Amino acid sequence: MNMQHKPLPAEIEAALGLDRSSRFAKWAKRLILLSLVITAISGTLWWYNAASSTTAAYTYQTTAAARKTLVVTVQATGNIQPIAEVDVSSEMSGVVRTVNVKNNSQVKKGDVLAELDSVRLRAQLARVEASLAAAEARLADARATLNERQIALNRAEALSKKGISSVQDLDSAQAALARAEAGVLAAEADIEVAKAEVSMQETDITKTRILSPVDGIVLKRSVEPGQTVASSLQAPVLFTIAEDLTHMQLEANIDEADIGVVKHGQTASFTVDAYPGRDFPATIETIEFSPNVTDNVVTYKAVLIVSNDELLLRPGMTATAEIVTQELDDVLVVPNAALRYQPPKKDNGSSFSVTSIFMPRPPRPTRQTSPIPTGERSIWILENGSPVELKVKTGATDGKLTQVLSGDLVAGMEVVTSSRQAKE
Repeated sequence: MNMQHKPLPAEIEAALGLDRSSRFAKWAKRLILLSLVITAISGTLWWYNAASSTTAAYTYQTTAAARKTLVVTVQATGNIQPIAEVDVSSEMSGVVRTVNVKNNSQVKKGDVLAELDSVRLRAQLARVEASLAAAEARLADARATLNERQIALNRAEALSKKGISSVQDLDSAQAALARAEAGVLAAEADIEVAKAEVSMQETDITKTRILSPVDGIVLKRSVEPGQTVASSLQAPVLFTIAEDLTHMQLEANIDEADIGVVKHGQTASFTVDAYPGRDFPATIETIEFSPNVTDNVVTYKAVLIVSNDELLLRPGMTATAEIVTQELDDVLVVPNAALRYQPPKKDNGSSFSVTSIFMPRPPRPTRQTSPIPTGERSIWILENGSPVELKVKTGATDGKLTQVLSGDLVAGMEVVTSSRQAKE
């Protein structure tokens, strides 16, 4: 059975959206809109690439390499102290009767700084002196007895020779003489004991006068009249005396990283907060081997001798020292900023395109860089307005300037220290 397809009425096609002219118009609008978007994107990317490809202008700051004297230093901090500081104590216990000095008093060796009450000790001295007198009297009596016994023995011996006295009488006389001799020795020993006691009491009385052991200045007085001093367990410190404040020492802490270049006899200069802008000279006297460890930081104490003729420096002042470890004359130097400088990097392969959005570039291979040998650095000089690299070998540095040991650099050449993009 043959069936013929009859076309659908126009109303039905319109209702079903099958109108051909309408469909074409919609696709045309979409194509035009897509073309406009692509054109806008392409124009924007072209403008960006054009702007990026323009070589940026830079201004460069330069400094001339020069031949100078390079002074290499090590920095350390410490405190000013007297070279000799003596603590004066009391060997005797008692009540302080008088104090003759105060802080900052100038004293000479042997000056009386203070006195303790000595009434009790003088009474004890009188007693032992009386004991000494009694012992001397006993010695005189013993000597008299000895003389008497010697006479009696002589008489007994004479009578014995004549047969008048018996042997027993002679023996008794000899024994009595021996006892008299022993009595004299005992009395003499008693006198020595009494004399020793007198000497001890006199010494104790002398110790009640506290004397200065050195010439110097009283830094600290820790006692007042009427105060009780007890020295039975530990002698209390009553005065602290600095022997000579015209010569002092700086006890500086040297970091373990710097101790290898610090030597005996090196010169130094230091500053204190009390006199800003003024440098004081010093010389290293000793460097201790014993380490000081604080919060896992290891330092070593160096003692520097300081002249203080003006008496400006005081014990305990905090000082910052710079120790000269190396002084190089007439060497080629450049600023450290020149060694740190790196020129602006060129923008290679950073442009965009439509294809780069959909097809990204493959990753760049890792760049192999050869390490710079120890002591070899790069500096940059200007040629035709652009930085050109020079390889140099460097030496000592003072923190601001660095010595150039070898390379194509000569004095007077301008080295680049910084750059910035010029404003359009």
